[in-house]
Amino acid sequence: MKKIFYVLLIAITTSSCGLYSKYKPVDTINDHVYGDVQLGDTADLFSKADWRQVFTDPLLQSLIEKALVNNVDLRIAHEHVEQAKAALLGAKLAYLPSIQLQPAGEYNLTGSSSMWTYNLAASASWEIDIFGRIWNTKQRAKSAQAMAEDYEQAARADLIANVAEMYYTLLMLDEEKRVAIATQATWEETVDIIKQMKQAGMANEIAVSQLEASCYEIQTTVITLTHRIREVENAMRLALNEAGVPIVRSSLYDQTMPTEFNVGIPVQILYNRPDVMAAQETMAQAHYSRQLATANCLPKLSLSGLLGWTNGANGIVLDPFTMIANAAANLFVPLFQSGRNIAQVRAAKSQQKEAQLQFAKVVLNAGNEVNEALSKYQSCSQKQSLYEMQVEALVRAHEATGLMMKYGSATYLDVLNAQNTLLNAQFTQITNLMEKQQAVVAIYHALGGGKE
Repeated sequence: MKKIFYVLLIAITTSSCGLYSKYKPVDTINDHVYGDVQLGDTADLFSKADWRQVFTDPLLQSLIEKALVNNVDLRIAHEHVEQAKAALLGAKLAYLPSIQLQPAGEYNLTGSSSMWTYNLAASASWEIDIFGRIWNTKQRAKSAQAMAEDYEQAARADLIANVAEMYYTLLMLDEEKRVAIATQATWEETVDIIKQMKQAGMANEIAVSQLEASCYEIQTTVITLTHRIREVENAMRLALNEAGVPIVRSSLYDQTMPTEFNVGIPVQILYNRPDVMAAQETMAQAHYSRQLATANCLPKLSLSGLLGWTNGANGIVLDPFTMIANAAANLFVPLFQSGRNIAQVRAAKSQQKEAQLQFAKVVLNAGNEVNEALSKYQSCSQKQSLYEMQVEALVRAHEATGLMMKYGSATYLDVLNAQNTLLNAQFTQITNLMEKQQAVVAIYHALGGGKE
């Protein structure tokens, strides 16, 4: 008997050592850089700073603050965190004994005699965590809570980025509508001029009709832009969870943007992203799930006991408040479930490998998103000054063409072409500036969305 006990003790000691290992976060690519050049202090700012340091427009800040308070999706993500906290608390309480009260009473009537017996007892059971079954369950729950918090941060970053993108889109549409209305007024003046020239015999009905048609087209553009503005405003109200509120905003050219970004990013900065941290926690859960599956293949030791009072035993009425007590130790060895438990271990190992592959994929995707956003910002910045010079040149050309038409050295087609070219260039300039602003949003979001 002693030999069996010693063999079991040695098996318990040697087996349990490998079931209490903590998960070590993956951190093997810190020296690598995703891209060509280090991003430097700007990336560190975007990955750690408060969002107010990135989006400095006070009106945009007000909208983001409303969204962070009212948005339904963000509140749902917070409830998921609360649920994970409750699950972790339950896993921690598993270390404590399970105590139950077991009051019982019985009344027997036999002929002229009667007998009343009772038991007032409390029982307790306690699993001895030899192989880390409870410990691994708790660690897995802790990782699940951390992952829920990461998803809440991801939902928060998504919301901030979404509100900022819609805000900049509204600024773009406002500016396009302003330009379209100004162009409409200019074209209406041109129609009046061409009508006067027709009366003077200097133009024909074809010229009048062509310019009038173009004027109608720009009027439809104004209506379309107005409709698009309403659509984006409604989407913004949905994010704010407030119906009918006015979306107060500034103008496109009042925005302050970073002056310079470099292509490239240290990989360790990507670890600040919520999705990367969540993927890390998924690997931690898989690590503890594998250890838990292994622990389920091993014996389970539990202690139990009973303590209380009774007045009956084996059908005999005793003195009141006779104490009863017992204690026992149980060793459960899963013999006939070993095949199923081994299969669960194999499945847990496969899930751990899958989590590792998913983590590598998430990191690669994160680096790609940052690199694309940085490249987009650089491209828009380089084109911005060129578009400004292009519009200035086309404004001069449009003015010169209008004067030449008055004096007969240019046709209405020249004026029509100059007006269309100028309008398209103005719209392109506005779109490029908006894309530059949204590239900043994308960089902020791709680097993890900052901190609380």
